[in-house]
Amino acid sequence: MLAKILNWFKPLPDAQPLTDEQEIKRLYRSWRIKMFFSMYFGYALFYFTRKNLDIIKPVLINNGVFTIEQLGTIGFVIYLTYGIGKFISGTIADKCNIRAVMATGLCSSAIINILFAFLPQIQQVLPLSLTFMAAFLWGLNGVAQSMGFPPVAKGLVHWFSPSERATKWTLWSSSHTFGAFFVAQLISLLLYWKCGWQMAFLVPAAMGIVYSIFMVYYMTDIPKSVGLPAIEIYRNDVMPVKQDKKDMTQWQIIKRYVLANPFLWALAISYVFIYYVRFATLDWATTFLNHRGFTEAAAASAASAMPFLGMPGGIVAGYLADKFFNGRCTQMNIIYLIILAASCWGFYKLAAPSAFWTTAILAAFIGFFVDGPQNLAGGVQASRVTVQKAAAAACGFTGMFGYFGAMLSSKGAAYISTHYGWKGVYVSCIYACIIAMICIATTWKKEAAAPAK
Repeated sequence: MLAKILNWFKPLPDAQPLTDEQEIKRLYRSWRIKMFFSMYFGYALFYFTRKNLDIIKPVLINNGVFTIEQLGTIGFVIYLTYGIGKFISGTIADKCNIRAVMATGLCSSAIINILFAFLPQIQQVLPLSLTFMAAFLWGLNGVAQSMGFPPVAKGLVHWFSPSERATKWTLWSSSHTFGAFFVAQLISLLLYWKCGWQMAFLVPAAMGIVYSIFMVYYMTDIPKSVGLPAIEIYRNDVMPVKQDKKDMTQWQIIKRYVLANPFLWALAISYVFIYYVRFATLDWATTFLNHRGFTEAAAASAASAMPFLGMPGGIVAGYLADKFFNGRCTQMNIIYLIILAASCWGFYKLAAPSAFWTTAILAAFIGFFVDGPQNLAGGVQASRVTVQKAAAAACGFTGMFGYFGAMLSSKGAAYISTHYGWKGVYVSCIYACIIAMICIATTWKKEAAAPAK
């Protein structure tokens, strides 16, 4: 049984190399499209089975299921398990096949969502507190969720070359804002139909199970698994960082190019503060707006503008990085973070039920400008300061630090809002933007020294 499970996760074997140039061109185009969109919608559905809890928070609070601080604890637990799991999954994903890791993670998350929906009934059987069981289940969900991004990072690095990666990566990265936006719309609709909070977990779970089955039959692994040459050979591109020795073990590669990489550490630390801003604004937006007088449905609708405009925000950042800076990301990150800090303050000052569209536009500004550094710093930029064989581990490493910031946003924002008000939350976001800018600036010369095509 164990052997079968291990075989399921092993990299797919190399197929017979193709030699016909026209066939290689045709298949590369076909597989790049299939892999890109499979990973895009697959990761969006990971958000359906994770961010649904954040959208339904006001209902859970108003119905007396959980308090703000209890929800803060649950959020802290998932970000802890997700952050650590992301690094572990990243180190594993480099040695596993993309579709197995991703499909297993999504299906597991969906099953956990089903269990979460029936927590009140489970509590009648088990003599445990509802908060403990919720934190435990959502912590397991963090482990399952951590299997989403690392295989995608591997897929993007192996199917798209450095000179095009910022554009393609940020285009893919809009999947998380796509997912966050549409899960908010879905739950807003379920609330409008008065379906009950349980459906906010059961409907996304059903979607996740169906799509995980689709991924198994539709996706593949790296280009060599379907007989295609490596992407750098196909596009005649140059890798920004080259491996010193060809015979290094995977652990030696991780130690050399991840754990001992000072530029990756700088990006990882910046990611703590970028993710703090991202989740302090996104996770608590509906709760903040409900506090300001918005109805539950109106709060969910206005807050959904944040991930909706995040989609083009990340894409534009990647396009401009490729267009004007040869794929380097430092400059775009700093520009975006300056405007993000101003947007956070404007959202806090002007959000009001009588100014719905102003509130939604300012929420959209936050989403647009947080998505640039969120996509570039810990993804594209991280892949540019390490070698191809450590890309998933590098992104898992920065992602782990990012979710340390998310942990701070969950428990920290709950504490700050309770003791210092919502003003304190948004002021802390401004300070976080400044610290992130300082950390990212340390990679300026490193990126400038990377060889161009």
